[in-house]
Formats: sequence, C-alpha cells, structure tokens
Amino acid sequence: MVKLEDVSSLLQAPAPSQKVPIRTDSTYKPLHSFALDKQRSYKQQYGDMYFLRLAKIKPAVEEVASKAWDGTEIGGELAKRVDRVLDVRQGELCWVAGTVYMDMRLKPNILEDVSKDRWLSAPISSQKYYSDDGSDQIMLEDDSGRVRLVGELLNSIPLVTGCIIAVMGTENTNGEFEVIDLKVPDLAPQPERWALSKAPSASGKSKSEDTDMTDSPSPNGGKKVAIVSGLSFSGTDASYDLELNLLLEYLLGEALGPDEQTSISQISRLIIAGDSISTTATKENDDEDDETKKRAQKKYGYDASAYNPLPSQLFDEFVAELLPSIPITLLPGARDPANASYPQQPIHTAMFPLSRAYASDPGAASTSQPGWFDTVTNPWEAEIEGWRILGTGGQNVDDVFKYVESDDRLGMMEAMCRWRCCAPTAPDTLWSYPFQEDDPFVLKSCPHVYFVGCQPEFATKVIHGPDGQSVRLIAVPSFSKTKEFVLVDTETLEVTKIKIASR
Repeated sequence: MVKLEDVSSLLQAPAPSQKVPIRTDSTYKPLHSFALDKQRSYKQQYGDMYFLRLAKIKPAVEEVASKAWDGTEIGGELAKRVDRVLDVRQGELCWVAGTVYMDMRLKPNILEDVSKDRWLSAPISSQKYYSDDGSDQIMLEDDSGRVRLVGELLNSIPLVTGCIIAVMGTENTNGEFEVIDLKVPDLAPQPERWALSKAPSASGKSKSEDTDMTDSPSPNGGKKVAIVSGLSFSGTDASYDLELNLLLEYLLGEALGPDEQTSISQISRLIIAGDSISTTATKENDDEDDETKKRAQKKYGYDASAYNPLPSQLFDEFVAELLPSIPITLLPGARDPANASYPQQPIHTAMFPLSRAYASDPGAASTSQPGWFDTVTNPWEAEIEGWRILGTGGQNVDDVFKYVESDDRLGMMEAMCRWRCCAPTAPDTLWSYPFQEDDPFVLKSCPHVYFVGCQPEFATKVIHGPDGQSVRLIAVPSFSKTKEFVLVDTETLEVTKIKIASR
C-alpha cells in the first residue's frame, strides 16, 4: 500500500522579490598629467630631462638641507653651501645638491645594445643591477661635472640613478666626496581633499567650490574602489579562466547573497593596473622552427604570424561584461598593446570593439567628461572621491628594484615619494620619452594614495611627511599569480585584500 504524503505545504505564495542594490556613483576627475602631444619627436637629447629634474627639485632639497645643516660645525669648521659640484674643494667641509648617477657593471648600456643590434623591442628582465662585490659606484653630478660619493652612510641608504639629493662632507685626497650626512627633498605639498572636484552633499547634489569640506565621513559613506592588476588573459588555462569568471561574478555580485550584494554595490569604480593581456600564450600546431622565427623578426621587426588575437578578445569580453554595472579605469602595463616607453599612453579603444561604446569620444578634448570606460596613461593621476590618487603599472618600481639589494617594494615606493619623482630611473634604464620642456615624473603634489600594480605580493602602509602629509602606499599583487586584488575604502583609505579561489 502506497503512503500518501501531505503536499499542501508546497502550495505557498511566492516570496517577495529581492530589491536589487544600486551601484554607488563615482566622483572621478582624471588629471591627464602624463599625456603626450600627438606630435611626438624622438630627435632631441635625453640629457635635458636630468637638467629639468634637477632645476625643479633642487630648490626643495636645498631648503631641507639648509634647515638641517646651517650652522653645523665639525672639528671647529663650519659647513658651507656650494652651488656646483665642481666648487667642492679638498679638505673643506661643505654641502652640495645634485643628481645621483649609479655606475654599475651589471647595468645595461644602450650603446652596447645598439652595437649588438639588440634595440628592436623593449627588454623585460628580472635580473639585478646591484652587485655586492663593491664594484658599484655612486656619483653626484650637475651641469658642471661629477664627483664620486663614498662613505659608510651610503651603505644604509638606497639610491638610484636620477634621484636628487644633498650631501654634506668633504673631498679627500683621492678626489672623492666623503659623505657625512644626506638629505632628500621629502614629500611634496599635499592638496586638501576635494581640491579639484566638487564634494557631494547629503542630497546627492554638488556643493559649491568655495564650501569648506572636511574629511568627515560622507553621508553616502562606505564607497570603495577596487584595484586589480596582472589579469594576464591568455585563454590557455581552463582553471585560471574559472578564477577570472569568479572575479567577474564577484564584482557583479552575481555569486553572492543579498547582504554581500549590498556591500559589493558600494564598489564605485574598478581600476585595472597593467598587464591585462598575456604574452606567453603559444599558438597550437605551430611547426615553424624557433630560430627561423627569431631571424625573421630580427630582419623585418615584426612577425605578424606570431600575433594571437584571443587574449585581447577575452579581455574585451571581460570588460564589456562589467561596464554596464561599474565604471572602469584601465592603465597599460609592460605586456599590454601600448607604447613601451614611459609614460605609456592609453591603450587605443580600437582594441575593445565590445567595450569602446562606453568610452569617451576619441576626438574630444582632454578636459571633457571622461567616459564610463576610461583608458588612461601609465603612470596615471586622478582625483577619486576627493582624494589625489597616483598609480602605475609597476615598471617604475620593478626597475628601482634592480638597483638595490633590498626586496622591500613599499620602501622603494616611499623613497620615490620622498625623492619627489615617480620614475627616477627614466630615461637611464627605464625607457622614456625625451621630454624637453617639463619632466612629468616630478611630483609637484603629494598624493593621498599611491598604488603600484603587478607586484609579487600584497603590501600596504601609511607614510607621513614633515608638514602633516599622509600617503597610503599599496603594492597591488598580480592577479594571475596570487588570485588577489584590493579594495580601498574612500573614507578611511583602509585597504582590504580579497582572494579569489576556485577550490
């Protein structure tokens, strides 16, 4: 006999539909600090960049040095300031400001590269220029000449080519400058929050520009900015494709419950910081000999048969899925389809047939309203929710890393802030455009947030300046290696690391 069960409990009214959270608006103003003119010339000399940098930063470092060393007396001798490196006299206690040059035997030489026909593409190398055998030399130079720096103090302070410093000491009998103390320009003046854009009021409308705005929590509080780097789309790894899909669903809130969806809706902008497309993917059924490929590329400069369109198509699809929900800022990286030299210009929207509808008009002026999909330079500067943000795709820190013994990426980022230069090694070992009238890598204003993409691991800290400046440093890990990205709270500037795991 079959037992009948009571099924009346199944006849229930449908549950009320869940209200879909609305994505929080983003207050965003790009500054276009690193945009190049359309008419670009590489005929000029690179040496002018060093003179421009020294002219801009030298007054700041001399001011710091003057406050520290004026009236300093050692052994009955008063330290005096000299204007030029060649004005240093043997046995006299003095201080002078100039540009650092690192003479390192492992550092690449452009003249040697040209002579060996190795100049067709930008090299990507992870080796160190630093050597611990004592062969590296530190020079200080200006438009008058160059002097070698020596002293135990230099072993504890990391220096790279292109940074501007002031040193106090005396010249010895060998013509070397023995350093007793060293000063850097330190953090530049920091603008107030909402210095450029208008702060939203409680009603959602903008306050007038002359309104005094404090850093108290916004009525709309809880906004966050997501930063991810090193997506490295290739289409060759099924397990990694799954993790990319999980990242997509997380940002869209599709794989989360109602409470988590409300939290995700507070992410007002996504920043993609470099290396979005992988260059390691290989084509299947490729029987051509590798040596033949290399000879063809060396002869013709570009091998069209080696181009694989799949990574860029997958990346375009990823971005197009997100854009209806969240605005995106895209920085190029070392492996992306953009110019190799610093500052990298925006990836052309022609690379994004599905996503470019959300971008601004290519013919519009730089002062016009940015598009929902904003392809920007690397480095890049903007004001987001009133905070001054500086970000890069990572090449500047990766290059500084080669000069020093340390592996502390945050320490290198802090040093660049205190040197007031976000790419000090350009144009020596970091390929750069030969600027003639201005060096955009000089930090005229101190950012509130400084992030660097494509780093080996996540790290963050806050540094402070002599005049109350405060900078949040963020090393953003490569997503393809760590499966991690970060969220930055736009009220407290606290940083949260998010890890995506498929199992």
